[in-house]
Amino acid sequence: MSKTPTNLKSLGQKVALPASPDEAELERVANPHSDVNYVARFTAPEFTCLCPVTGQPDFAHLVIDYVPDKWLVESKSLKLYLVSFRNHGAFHEETTVRIGKDLVALLKPRWLRIGGYFFPRGGMPIDVFWQTGKPPEGCWIPDQGVAPYRGRG
Repeated sequence: MSKTPTNLKSLGQKVALPASPDEAELERVANPHSDVNYVARFTAPEFTCLCPVTGQPDFAHLVIDYVPDKWLVESKSLKLYLVSFRNHGAFHEETTVRIGKDLVALLKPRWLRIGGYFFPRGGMPIDVFWQTGKPPEGCWIPDQGVAPYRGRG
């Protein structure tokens, strides 16, 4: 059984919510199974950010899949990072791709994809998808499982 790293700042600690993504600190831990390819998935069905023009809230269902190499993202730091977008104004595309790029910079994974499924505002849903390239050969990549927006029909 692996022991908990002692250098983490948020895990097991009471920490304040970061005011912005620039203030949030993503943390990583060693991957105990770096000898094999597998997919780790994080789902944030209640992600929120702000429209940079109107300041109104935008809501999304985020799905992050990655094939780790040497590092895993520490989940509490990821939650705090994602919550930091609640008061951050940015378009859906900017927000989704930034999250993906920030995770890639931290983890240097073998592969990563993110799907941002934004709920409609002004009558139009916007879905944003980004990935680093092709997944490793022979790695099972499940569908993200988020149905396209169908309105009330």
